[in-house]
Amino acid sequence: MAELPLLQRMARAREHAPATRRAILDLILADPQRTLEESFEQLAERSASSVPTIMRTCRDLGFAGLREFKLALAQELAVGASPLHRSVSLGDSAQDVVAKIVGSAASTVQGVRAQLDMAVVEATAAAIAAAPHIDIFGAGATSWFMANDLQARLFRLGLSANAWADYHLQQVAAGAHGPGSVVVVFSHVGGMPSLLDSVDVARAQGARTVAITRPGSPLAARADLLLAVDVPEDAVMRVGIDAYLAHLLIIEILSVLVAQQLGDPAVRRLRDVRAALQRQGIDVQGYPLPVWGAAPAAPPAANDAAAPKRIGGDDPDDNDKNRS
Repeated sequence: MAELPLLQRMARAREHAPATRRAILDLILADPQRTLEESFEQLAERSASSVPTIMRTCRDLGFAGLREFKLALAQELAVGASPLHRSVSLGDSAQDVVAKIVGSAASTVQGVRAQLDMAVVEATAAAIAAAPHIDIFGAGATSWFMANDLQARLFRLGLSANAWADYHLQQVAAGAHGPGSVVVVFSHVGGMPSLLDSVDVARAQGARTVAITRPGSPLAARADLLLAVDVPEDAVMRVGIDAYLAHLLIIEILSVLVAQQLGDPAVRRLRDVRAALQRQGIDVQGYPLPVWGAAPAAPPAANDAAAPKRIGGDDPDDNDKNRS
């Protein structure tokens, strides 16, 4: 009888494994590609276990050590990769699909914490809070969405911030910078030439550049402050849900840290914005509905004098004449 595929063996092994080893197997099954890309120290941290425990888990599956396990896992993923999602098989049930995708997303979010350099995070928040102006660049649909989201948050905190997607306007904005200002750049891929040109212009003007991208990308090499996050590649999209989640999480972290740097003025401004939205927001009920089109007809008059006349006058014979 042929041996079961590795992922199926892991799924069976987790059913009877101790709690700590089950947690390790769950993380690997939720995102096997990430297991290949991270160190076992990182896997141990994510699973709240230790490297020796991971080694014992690999040996339970029939492997001499970590290297052999990773090699077998890489071979299986290369042969059986799904065109839908890296952890979903074509024959999975809806319940399996939901569980695997949610588990994969949770692993991505948890992995952001392990990848971020806290000293760089704190320095980035301090630079943004003190900057006379912040420009945010994004190239492509995903990065442009992220740039807009960060701009909206910084603006609510009372900071001067703009978001730019057009290459020409990015160049103009970069050329207008000076010492102390900040340029934040979103790009998961981190290699678009036009975006890199704008970063070079901003740096030449004395601006500090913050890059939110993959480690080792051309954009990462140009950053004064690098918030590097590496996520597994998506099976369908060039920039998939994992990159979305990682970048949104970084935006939330930076927004809160910048607000802390600004202190009471930022808190008061946020309260004022919230009060305005509660008072005037589109979700508030009680406003009259707009009436489009022609005005409604006037109600009929209460007396005969105001009533419209019949065709042909008051004489019934006249009406008969008109009908004839």
